[in-house]
Amino acid sequence: MAGSERKAFGDYVRLRRAHMPAPEPAAGRRASQRRVPGLRRQEVAALAGISVEYYTRLEQGRAPRPSREILTALARAFGLTDPERDHLFRLAGEAPPHVNVPDASIRPGLLRLMRGLDDTMPVTIHDGRLDLLAQNAPATVLLGPLLGDGPYGRNIVYQAFTTPALPTLLGEDGAALLLRIAATELRTALSRYPEDNYLRSILAELTAREPKFCELWDQAEVSAWRSAIKSMHHPRQGWIEYDIEMLHDPDRDHWIMLYTPQGKT
Repeated sequence: MAGSERKAFGDYVRLRRAHMPAPEPAAGRRASQRRVPGLRRQEVAALAGISVEYYTRLEQGRAPRPSREILTALARAFGLTDPERDHLFRLAGEAPPHVNVPDASIRPGLLRLMRGLDDTMPVTIHDGRLDLLAQNAPATVLLGPLLGDGPYGRNIVYQAFTTPALPTLLGEDGAALLLRIAATELRTALSRYPEDNYLRSILAELTAREPKFCELWDQAEVSAWRSAIKSMHHPRQGWIEYDIEMLHDPDRDHWIMLYTPQGKT
């Protein structure tokens, strides 16, 4: 860490300490007089399991780059939220830690937004493991045949390679393109959650039973697309061209897909 980076890190740590509530006095003891808000340095050091001298050097911007273990201990001592913890890591020149699994719950406001678009467009929400979490009424009509049963019935990659409904929904060319994208999305998900048994089991299952998946997987492509225009067959309205945009909620690793209809094809 350069001198300016150490100072920025120290300033952030000092401000976090200043915002921590002082401990309640033990029963029968008077509260001590504190001249500054927050915890004392020795109290934070004790919570983090590090020496007061080292913690003091961190605040003063005089310590070398802290290890990931020290950063984790400081984040725990300060009670940081995930975004605050990630900011602490970045200030120290470290990549934020990986989460084990995406958040299982969708933001209530996002659910209201999705349902509020019932009269406008199909909307789906899936997580970083590529499981469909929610969809509004138009998406249920448009994409309903793609969902299946079993342990991977809501996984969009697994369903893409195993459902017979894909060519009907997208046509032969559109289905082929989606399979290519699906393989790259699974590779991206595994790079984000490399130890995830659920994703590993999907990879093993598709490798064992789907030759087309093996062919695409061996190309070692990584997904990067966030926008697309697709012609899709609506069960009630026929072929419609959709402008698809993908938005990301990084805190929960949720992906929102907006299908804006552009007109019949």
